[in-house]
Amino acid sequence: MWMTVGTRRFAITLADTEAAREFAAMLPLSIDMPDLNNNEKHAELRKPLPTNAIRPGTIRSGDLMLYGPRTLVVFYQTFNSPYAYTRLGHVDEPAGLAQALGSGSVRIEFSKG
Repeated sequence: MWMTVGTRRFAITLADTEAAREFAAMLPLSIDMPDLNNNEKHAELRKPLPTNAIRPGTIRSGDLMLYGPRTLVVFYQTFNSPYAYTRLGHVDEPAGLAQALGSGSVRIEFSKG
């Protein structure tokens, strides 16, 4: 799967979860994602996905997660978190991700191959 931000394209490896498979079935998807806490972009999906939330403890730059059944989250900083998420996937090479996403709202395109 691919995530495109402006001219930057990032490969994403999907997790082996029902939520990830249903997210992939929604593609292609172009979505405006505002910034939150200077470490993530988030947006509400048009339909809920199945959840299997866990508390990962450490969030890694490049994690693609689901918060609740509808909030898609792309993390661009590594930090510790007490919150629970359903794993959707991870950016294979997150170097440059924070710079590509910037500090404000950004349009992100998710696509298959």
